[in-house]
Amino acid sequence: MSAFEYSALDAKGRTKKGVLEADNERHLRQLLRDKGMTPLDIKQGKEQSRNTLFSPGINVKERALLTRQLATLIDAGLPIEEALTGVAQQASSQKVRSMLLTIRSKVLEGHSLAKALGAYPKAFPMLFRASVEAGEQSGHLQQVLMRLADYSERQRITAQKIQMAMMYPMILTLVAIGIVSFLLGSVMPDIVSVFDKQGAALPPITEFMLVLSYGVTNYGHFILIALLVFIVVYKWLMTKASAKAIKDRLIVRVVGIRELIIVMQITRYISTLAMLSSSGVALVEAMKIAAQVVDNASMQQHLRTAMVKVQEGGSLGKALGETKLLPPMMLQLIQSGERSGELDVMLARAAHQQEEESSAWMTTLVGLFEPLMLLVMGGVVMMIVMAILLPIMNMNQLLN
Repeated sequence: MSAFEYSALDAKGRTKKGVLEADNERHLRQLLRDKGMTPLDIKQGKEQSRNTLFSPGINVKERALLTRQLATLIDAGLPIEEALTGVAQQASSQKVRSMLLTIRSKVLEGHSLAKALGAYPKAFPMLFRASVEAGEQSGHLQQVLMRLADYSERQRITAQKIQMAMMYPMILTLVAIGIVSFLLGSVMPDIVSVFDKQGAALPPITEFMLVLSYGVTNYGHFILIALLVFIVVYKWLMTKASAKAIKDRLIVRVVGIRELIIVMQITRYISTLAMLSSSGVALVEAMKIAAQVVDNASMQQHLRTAMVKVQEGGSLGKALGETKLLPPMMLQLIQSGERSGELDVMLARAAHQQEEESSAWMTTLVGLFEPLMLLVMGGVVMMIVMAILLPIMNMNQLLN
């Protein structure tokens, strides 16, 4: 059976949309007629074999919720196909319901759950599918799904913290830009023009501000268009591997930004590695998958080199230490876990420690950004006020 999305008219003439399983379109039409509905449009749920721009996806919150529901139903003893049906029935989104029923159809055809999830790579990334495959092979699928749900929820909470922390600085920045643009574009020219008509000499700071005001007033739309073009071209270049590699190499050399990038990326890498290792994924395979979640190409190459060294028989702690990316305390935890045979436990502890450090870095940066933005905004406004007041003071001196 396959999942079909449909729209139909009910007995009262209202349009209804939903998802049903049927052998084919003819079978679905018969099912709808049995319910007293007139079919209007029928479309089979499509799978996506590649992670394309238009492939269906779900957000982290939805993935965490359906993963926990699926784990609970499987832990209760339900077969995977029945658990998928139960989760699909509880899904509030038609897109998610169609996705789950399509996955169920592939499971009924004999595919493993991990392979069935591969039909939607954007909704269920490699990390997710590899963990599910390890859970199926080890017979502990429900525990792995619970870990995946916890991991997804931690990701969501971290993303929410960053968004909330950045909200005030972003609003402050937009307000500052708006105030300065208004002062330069409207207030400044009107006030200074009075003195300019009198033929009075203007102070250098006033002339400089007038030049800026003239640029904002007459070329502001061109500046905005140029900025938009720059953003579009930048995003296009970032789709090219060579351009992205150059950008990533340069950004990790900037003092201050380098430390922030390393902390955030290593946090993501170690958290992923800990979750995969505890789910039963082989260490080399876990390192390969964890390296894929690192955005910086330069760091990703170092971590892949470490994976090759582990694959050749080297220790994890030594291989990661040679990358010069991990802090000493984290390396000590990993090396201690290797010696004691409790690598999974130590990786989880190192991941927790790194998450706390990443949160502390973000809190510190946001805390510094707010007063810095206030100082910049205050300095610009002060320059505008001085550019207006100085001609007035000069005029008073001439009158006296």
